[in-house]
Amino acid sequence: MSGAGSSNRPTKNERRDAAREKARILREQQKRRERRNKVLLQGGIILGALAIVAVIAVIIVTSIKPAGPVPTAAQQDGFVVGQNLTLVGAPGSTGTPTPSDEATPSSDPAATPGDTATPGPQNVDIRVYQDYLCPYCKQFETTNADQIAGWLNAGAATYTIHPLATLTNASLGTQYSLRASNAAACVAEYSPNDFFKFNTAMYEKQPAENTEGLTDAQIKEIAKGVVSGGETKINSCIDEGTYKGWVKDSTNRARSGPLPGTTVAKVEGTPTILVNGKQYTGSLTDKEQFAAFVLAVSSESYSTSTPTPEPTNTQSESPVNG
Repeated sequence: MSGAGSSNRPTKNERRDAAREKARILREQQKRRERRNKVLLQGGIILGALAIVAVIAVIIVTSIKPAGPVPTAAQQDGFVVGQNLTLVGAPGSTGTPTPSDEATPSSDPAATPGDTATPGPQNVDIRVYQDYLCPYCKQFETTNADQIAGWLNAGAATYTIHPLATLTNASLGTQYSLRASNAAACVAEYSPNDFFKFNTAMYEKQPAENTEGLTDAQIKEIAKGVVSGGETKINSCIDEGTYKGWVKDSTNRARSGPLPGTTVAKVEGTPTILVNGKQYTGSLTDKEQFAAFVLAVSSESYSTSTPTPEPTNTQSESPVNG
């Protein structure tokens, strides 16, 4: 029986042939794996290259994408309110001072006795970087709006309002800051003589932070209550968000700096208030303190810009208020 069993075992040649066949099969499997890996690698390289090309294309398109519309009256990302509370440089504005008027000192360095409208012998450049959702901006606005209006109407100052969107994420997803500043730009574009009044009205109706804020319909109602024309265009501008891109860009520029005409590097909080380039850091609820700062800065600017005689007692005692 042992002899019969041994006759069923593979011979040496059969074992060698089986080993060769197994090796051939393994070689074929290895070749197939190598070909598959090569295809996958080439495909990955191609996909990676396509992805890089797509990214480059996006960068190029973004860089050459035309800038969004900019409000006609915008100057250095702000709106300059001048005499008669109208916008400097806006189509249809009346009574606005020219840039040369804004920079020209008074011909008489002595203030008129009893004159309470003129803050000093030289016109002053007041600038505020603000957000319509910022409660501190409201404090400054409600405290100083009347006296600033008095200086503007007297031709003693210009007031540049920079509407920013620094608190866009503080309105439960409605982007109120962005929508409100866009609306201000819409009013500046289509009813420039009413921009100052709209700015004041927006703070009178200011919603609290971390609420949804006002709806576009409510903002349009505020505009309706103060504008004297252009309501249809203003409403369309608000609905379409025409100047949202400009507001975003100007906000980024203010945050990154540099701010023009000042040594203040950038806006780090709102309101940022500048008088002839000097930052006001006093009380936001004390109009006398702000008026004193305006007088001090304007007097300093005048005394260093013109070789006039020393100021008289009347000049130094001239009050500054609205």
